[in-house]
Amino acid sequence: MERNDVMSERRSLRTRRKRKRKKRFFIAIIFLMLITTLSYTGYEYMMGKQESQGRVSGDDGSDYTLDEISSKYKDEFKGVDNNDGKTNVLLLGVDQRNDETPRSDTIMVAQYDEDGNKAKVASIMRDMYVDIPGHGYNKINAAFALGGPELMRQTIKENFGIDVEYYSIIDFDGFTHIVDTLAPDGVEVDIEKDMQYKAADTNIDLKEGTHDLNGEELLGYARYRSDSKGDFARVERQQEVIKLLKEEAVSINGVMKAPRLLGTLQPYIDTNVGSGKVLGLSKDMIFNPVNDIETFSLPTDDNVWNERVEYPIGLVLAHDEQQSAEAIQEFLNE
Repeated sequence: MERNDVMSERRSLRTRRKRKRKKRFFIAIIFLMLITTLSYTGYEYMMGKQESQGRVSGDDGSDYTLDEISSKYKDEFKGVDNNDGKTNVLLLGVDQRNDETPRSDTIMVAQYDEDGNKAKVASIMRDMYVDIPGHGYNKINAAFALGGPELMRQTIKENFGIDVEYYSIIDFDGFTHIVDTLAPDGVEVDIEKDMQYKAADTNIDLKEGTHDLNGEELLGYARYRSDSKGDFARVERQQEVIKLLKEEAVSINGVMKAPRLLGTLQPYIDTNVGSGKVLGLSKDMIFNPVNDIETFSLPTDDNVWNERVEYPIGLVLAHDEQQSAEAIQEFLNE
């Protein structure tokens, strides 16, 4: 073999060895990144879970957990997929006080259209007068107290012709902890006027202007209704809060906090949305974010009047039932 051939073969051998070393190096880097990511995710998830469980079970001297009132819901809920390519989720905000029957003060149907890249939220005011299957006419929020999310699902289908596949119930105490995890420096809100309200379990004291609200303050902002517009204004603020939290969640900071947020959510939320569905929807929302969330409120301004019915129901929001059904269907199906 000639000298040049020998040198060429040696160079080729050295080149192959360098490539192998580089390949092993990159594999090691990728493996290290994977381990770091998994460790970070696991750590943040467990920290969020431990923090929220401590807040639920021990800090105030009580041993109440949301699981105690919601363990039966998954088996009873008979959600329906109407195969329209859209995901409808029944969102319920629950105010649980000691051993009382939980009340659903917030009722929404959230819809995500993956193909159309749209997100919508339809709010249903809790005092709407509707026919609750098997129980007669009452305020719609009574459906949850009488039969949980399944009866609420049936009531929405019966009165408005809307099918929902999934439900998510969140305790108001958990809401404050979730906000503080997602936005520890607060969520910037433009408060249109001073808001004061005090009761045995509620203390709302917010000043007009732009402020960074923590979880408890943001909950008070969303629940305030002690003005001339009552529930109508409260629903508008709840929809505003959802949009603000959506912006926080899809930000870089929010994505980094996703593992801890999931851990924080667990003790406070009851849902039949599987982990695979959650991950799928989360991925779509992060990599193909929705620019805005379309909102709608029921009853509509042109189809509502106050009406007093016999005790113990009292004052309700009456409405033309067919017109209400057509309005919400048009919003969600367009």
